[in-house]
Amino acid sequence: MEAALAELPRATPSALAPYYAQRLRWRDCGVPGFQCATMRAPLDYDKPGAGDVRLAVARKKATGKGKPLGSLLVNPGGPGGSAVDYLQQYAGVGYPARVRARYDMVAMDPRGVARSEPVECLDGRQMDAYTQTDTTPDDARERNALVTADRKFAESCGAHSARLLRHVSTVEAARDMDILRAVLGDRKLNYVGASYGTFLGATYAGLFPGRVGRMVLDGAMDPSLDARRLNLDQTAGFETAFRAFAKDCVRHSDCPLGGKGASPAQVGDRLRAFFRALDAHPIPAGDTHGRKLGEALATTAVIASMYDEGSWAQLRTALASAMKDKDGAGLLALSDSYYERDADGRYSNLMMANAAVNCLDLPPAFAGPEDVEKALPAFEKASPVFGPGLAWATLNCAYWPVRATGEPHRIEAKGAAPIVVVGTVRDPATPYRWARSLAAQLSSARLLTYDGDGHTAYGRGSACIDTAIDTYLLRGTPPPPGKRCS
Repeated sequence: MEAALAELPRATPSALAPYYAQRLRWRDCGVPGFQCATMRAPLDYDKPGAGDVRLAVARKKATGKGKPLGSLLVNPGGPGGSAVDYLQQYAGVGYPARVRARYDMVAMDPRGVARSEPVECLDGRQMDAYTQTDTTPDDARERNALVTADRKFAESCGAHSARLLRHVSTVEAARDMDILRAVLGDRKLNYVGASYGTFLGATYAGLFPGRVGRMVLDGAMDPSLDARRLNLDQTAGFETAFRAFAKDCVRHSDCPLGGKGASPAQVGDRLRAFFRALDAHPIPAGDTHGRKLGEALATTAVIASMYDEGSWAQLRTALASAMKDKDGAGLLALSDSYYERDADGRYSNLMMANAAVNCLDLPPAFAGPEDVEKALPAFEKASPVFGPGLAWATLNCAYWPVRATGEPHRIEAKGAAPIVVVGTVRDPATPYRWARSLAAQLSSARLLTYDGDGHTAYGRGSACIDTAIDTYLLRGTPPPPGKRCS
């Protein structure tokens, strides 16, 4: 059995005292109602004198008259998602008013992400080429091209971000969160994390169980799994979500993947045939930079749409345009949104930070292409539609320029206050079984289940889920055991 994450000493080491004692200088963010600051943390916690990393923090002060509850730190996941953007564009204005009334809403971009000394690798033109790389190689030439692309990506990250690349682990980011808790003046950390943000939050709880306040982990990850198992489970998750999409699609007259009565397997067969056609002959997409829609970008577009059932109608329309009219613009737009690519061809550092954190947190799933080929049957069984592409996409960490510092481990957080773990039954990216596993590991967890579609549950349309979480955040009362919502 995997070892449990060890709690850190409760006393702050003297070498870290200056970081815990720092004062943040709040300034206007340029976004009405929000303030921003820069926080210092040690680049290397084992060598605090070896230099700092500067982390971007934002907040929106509590708006109501009720008793203040302190700060509520939010993180949208990724890894690589900007928590500051999430706060300013959603949580700080879209979380329930009664929550925002009582909490200062706070976010910090984790080290290596967005405004916090971002990991840098490829430029926009190079990212365009990388995202179009064929991840379902049919022969040795295509396999070599994929390996070359992964090597170039990894080497570029090593060349442009050498100082930071060894220090963007989830454990280090969680320790940064404890410094932030202290400089905000909070005795306990109140936190809502989604997706990878659940791994970050659970890691904090494991390191500092006595400092856990009200913590919600929505769309939970399982820290006890190795990289191969994580990716295989996620592949099965996307298949589960696709089957739900397929059943919904054929009920609509504009579904290009089959009519009423078509089974999910038949819908999947038609989609795979479409992908094969794009692999051989990419179609125009109206792109000013000359990109066409090939199999890789089209697959990304479909996968991106599995995260939110609210995207299914848009996906049907985009697929119909591509399959019937040979117009790939709609699917290209979905893919670009997933990669956070703007109309000028600039990418956020989302995918670069994502690889940097993942490749540091766990040893690579595969050592080389031969390992992927051996694993293909298992991935194809998990998802006939997405399995091969997701298996090959997992190869990138094999060529990473720094060795992983993390290993699979359980997180127990013994002595922590109640933690609410939220799992969605047909979640594509964080399968429900992960939420059950994390809830079983955490000594004080309470599992809240959403019998629904899409990635995560809070704020996505279920009044039952939202009420349970709001009640916990405002009163400290977790949902009853076995609570299930739809």
